[in-house]
Amino acid sequence: MFYSLTGTYVASEPGMAVVSCGGVAFKCLTTMHTLRTMGQIGQQTTLYTHLNVREDALDLFGFAEKEELDCFRKILAVSGVGPKMALAILSDLTPAQLAMTVAAGDARALTRVSGVGAKTAQRIILELKDKLAASPVAAVGNAAAPVDVSMVEDAVQALTALGFTKTEAASAAGRCAGCESVEQIITAALKLLSK
Repeated sequence: MFYSLTGTYVASEPGMAVVSCGGVAFKCLTTMHTLRTMGQIGQQTTLYTHLNVREDALDLFGFAEKEELDCFRKILAVSGVGPKMALAILSDLTPAQLAMTVAAGDARALTRVSGVGAKTAQRIILELKDKLAASPVAAVGNAAAPVDVSMVEDAVQALTALGFTKTEAASAAGRCAGCESVEQIITAALKLLSK
C-alpha cells in the first residue's frame, strides 16, 4: 500500500520513529540502525515502508535504506518469524552482517538476538541461505576488483582457526577481497579485526 514516506521527522522512541507527511503523522516501527541514520528531529527524511495487516491492527514498519526493507521482508518469509523478531534481528545485525552470518552458518550470532532460540536460528539460516547472497563477499558492497571467492573462503577458514567466529572472519575477509593472495587477505583482515 505504501512504498515510502517522505516528510519531517517529528518524534522517536526506542524502536519507533514518527514522520509527518502532509499534516498526517505516521508512526513507523523500525530498527536501531534506522534510528541512528535518520538524523535529528525536525529534518526531512524518507523511510521505505512495509504495512503489516493483522486482524486487530495495522502496523507500519519503516527503514532508512531499501536494502534493510528487502532484508526485513526476507526474514518475515521464514516460518515462525514475525515482525517483532525480524526487527530485533535487524537491530542487532545490519543486512550485510546478516548475510555474512547466514553464509557462515553462524547460528550462535543469531541466538544473541533477544527472542531467537537455537532452533529458530537454524531455521533462519536454512531458509535464508539461498535468498541472501551466499558468498561471504556478496554483502560487502561495491568491490571494484574481481573477487576470487575460493581465496576468501580459505582466508575465512584460517581466521576461524585463529579463534574468530565465522561471522567475524567472513566479514573481515570479505572487506579485503581485493587482495592478490590468501596471505594478503588474512593479514589485512587481522588488521581490521584488531581494531
